[in-house]
Amino acid sequence: MNTVRTRFAPSPTGFMHIGNLRTALYGYLFAKKHNGQFILRIEDTDQERLVDNAVNVIYQTLQLAGLTHDEGPDVGGAYGPYTQSERKAIYNDYAKELIANGHAYYCFCEKERLESLIDDTGNRRYDKHCLHLSREEISDQLASGVPYVIRQNVPTSGSTTFSDMVYGDIIVENKELHDNVLIKSDGFPTYNFANVVDDHLMQISHVFRGMEYLSSTPNYNLLYEAFGWEIPQYVHLPHIMRDKHHKLSKRDGDANFEDFLNKGFLPAAILNYVALLGWNPKNDVEKFTLDELIAAFDINGISKASAIFDEVKLRWLNSQYIKEMPQESFHTAALPYYQSIATPVDRDLLSRLLQTRVSAISDIPAMTSFIDTYEGYELALFDHKDAKSSVQTAKTILPVVIAALENLADWNNDAIFNELSQISEQNEVKKKTLLWLVRIAITGQLSTPGGASEMAVLIGKDETVKRLKYSLARL
Repeated sequence: MNTVRTRFAPSPTGFMHIGNLRTALYGYLFAKKHNGQFILRIEDTDQERLVDNAVNVIYQTLQLAGLTHDEGPDVGGAYGPYTQSERKAIYNDYAKELIANGHAYYCFCEKERLESLIDDTGNRRYDKHCLHLSREEISDQLASGVPYVIRQNVPTSGSTTFSDMVYGDIIVENKELHDNVLIKSDGFPTYNFANVVDDHLMQISHVFRGMEYLSSTPNYNLLYEAFGWEIPQYVHLPHIMRDKHHKLSKRDGDANFEDFLNKGFLPAAILNYVALLGWNPKNDVEKFTLDELIAAFDINGISKASAIFDEVKLRWLNSQYIKEMPQESFHTAALPYYQSIATPVDRDLLSRLLQTRVSAISDIPAMTSFIDTYEGYELALFDHKDAKSSVQTAKTILPVVIAALENLADWNNDAIFNELSQISEQNEVKKKTLLWLVRIAITGQLSTPGGASEMAVLIGKDETVKRLKYSLARL
């Protein structure tokens, strides 16, 4: 294999969609697997859609994900500039070359005429009207300053065949293709043109992109052929779906890398999960470091079928990463979520308890809300089938628990647990039942950072006894 060069070419139009991150990841993995280069190119030719600071979001996302590019606007390289708006003159020169050899033409049609062009299938299709203008007519229009675009001159007969490394050989009838706009009226190229020119000039060997570009690929190949350029290898990726019928979209909820960061997912876990959306390592391994992904990645493992984004699976994977974090790192990540806790508690203890029990860092507020907000919980929480507990059992056993804990000299987890175990044995109440009742009585919450004795240590002896008496009174 010749030198592998892949590129990630996002538009700076907002946050980083999960699908875009996957495209970047697969291109990165393939390049590194084959000792190649991974290039970042900013495709900002759609000036109307640009969003302030979006380029920095791209840089920050790649940095957080650990996808270091070898060339790009911020690091330079031999094939720059790497921002398309800085390459405007290059595209215009190549467009004029296509006009000269008959593969493109000036189009002066106004918007109203274009909107009236509907083909037999009900779709809008340009009719090559301006292709048939005489040289004199074209010269007059240009001299008069009439706005124009430059269109690709696509053959109306025959077919175009190309090979994709995921979807195999694809044949498209040329009559199904459109005379795409190559240069817009503002002088900027369209994606359809700029990506071809740049991929050639930057010597991109493999193009990774979403399968929505499969239908446009014949147009791109006709451009490569018109210039006499070598066509790169294509790797089109399946859709990422919210469910069987809807693509993962911001309109339906979280779809961007930053959305999941804000929900408390770790960058490494997100990247790991994204790698598995449409790619199968063909073994039972699900948790990978980035280096392990590089070693395992194989295009043959990419599926043709769409991938369903399963946040439950992401939460499970994220919990594995959280459990493996150094305690200090978890504590540092958790501290911002402790700011809303008004009651003084041992935050180091809280972190030790939470680390093995949360699936995402953002679970912390819900799991710790009982520390400040306690009264008025639902008494039905005492009724639990699996714990074999009930309101009636709570009424009977809580007075015994209160008397024992009020007189307990050592207030630590072992001492409290042993005392509760003795109460369980002496009163013929299953330990699981007793611990459930005590935990509900002092937290009023279904999910907590730990068991009954651990929660008692966390809130302290006085507060524990106070809450037990409050619960008994309510019962």
